[in-house]
Amino acid sequence: MASSAAKTGVELATFGAGCFWGTEKFFRKQFGNNLLSAMVGYMGGASKTTYEDVCTGTTNHAEVLQVSYDPSKVVYADLVRFFFRMHDPTTLNRQGNDRGTQYRSVIFTHTNEQQKTAEQVRDEVQASGKVKGQIVTQIQPADGLQFFKAEQYHQKYLEENPGGYCNHRLYY
Repeated sequence: MASSAAKTGVELATFGAGCFWGTEKFFRKQFGNNLLSAMVGYMGGASKTTYEDVCTGTTNHAEVLQVSYDPSKVVYADLVRFFFRMHDPTTLNRQGNDRGTQYRSVIFTHTNEQQKTAEQVRDEVQASGKVKGQIVTQIQPADGLQFFKAEQYHQKYLEENPGGYCNHRLYY
């Protein structure tokens, strides 16, 4: 994995933390204009997909948030720390009432440095005692995997539908 920051000054980070509506809402609230973009979509499966297909649990895709950021303004480790704080990383294929592999806790890393950082932060959070139970978050390279943007009605869903369903909260 190569670093994209050396070429453009912009890096990608991709997180699956249950339903992507809440993941997007929480990251936008926490990091605001420091994110260059935030887009929900699907990652982990082999081919382009739809929300309906992902909901069957047969595509291997996770609902994810992909953000682009300037590493001189946002530190990747801070994104990862917040990821562990805004969902329950100890539940396998589940967040609240949402169940299925599409709701798994996963970090898709885009560089070797991100991989190391994500693993270090996971270990720090586990050792801190802030989470109750064993962290089951998958941390895997994004190499060979494609991000597929979700349908437009999913983008900024909770901003457009403030009373919409959200399973997320800050855990510590």
